[in-house]
Amino acid sequence: MIIELLYPDTAMMFGDRGNADYLKACLPDAEFVRTSYTDEPYFVKHKPDLIYMGSMSEKTQKKVIECLMPYKEILRQRIEENVPVLFTNNASEVLFDYIEEEDGTKIPALGLYHLHVKQDLMHRYNCLVKGTYNGMTIVGYRTTFTFAYGDLESHPFIKVVKGTGMNKQSPIEGIHEHNLFATYLLGPFLLLNPDFVQYFLREVLGQKDAKPAYEDTLREAYRRRLAEFNDSHTDFYQ
Repeated sequence: MIIELLYPDTAMMFGDRGNADYLKACLPDAEFVRTSYTDEPYFVKHKPDLIYMGSMSEKTQKKVIECLMPYKEILRQRIEENVPVLFTNNASEVLFDYIEEEDGTKIPALGLYHLHVKQDLMHRYNCLVKGTYNGMTIVGYRTTFTFAYGDLESHPFIKVVKGTGMNKQSPIEGIHEHNLFATYLLGPFLLLNPDFVQYFLREVLGQKDAKPAYEDTLREAYRRRLAEFNDSHTDFYQ
């Protein structure tokens, strides 16, 4: 099994490195390919078993878009071929049509999904998120300078029950198409959601006998977190 980490030196903020480290714990025999700015992505000539990218700064985001732009059609092809892809936090925005900065400047992105974001770097938005996907309850955290708009309905991932979706008016959080999962949730996302991890390992990555690493600990933490999220006194907006 080969897992490609895109730009791990700069695209692993907000604890998202924990997603990669946790995948190593769950899949000890997997080979991890680290793609840097100067590398041709591994997915260009091969089909990895998973492509992962995490949170990044706005400056890094522009660099990542520049690096991936020549390969956007190949990335689209890999998604259509059901190659698993997991993008967390603002890595998702790289897949959109454009990023609109505060002065109205539009930074073209890869254009794989007809969404766009509006930046407000003077106001960071933080909230808790609870939602559902495929019969599972998903929990997580969102911290962002952006909200997403456009065709949110075509490829929804999580239906938000409490908290905020792609924007304050939408109950949809993230993108799910084929085996691509893109979400603004961080934390890191995988460690917060053991049910999703088990589903992802077995049904998406095809590792039928795989189990979440440190499963008992994760499930106890998930149980406590879910109780907190279900508490009517919990403030979801910070």
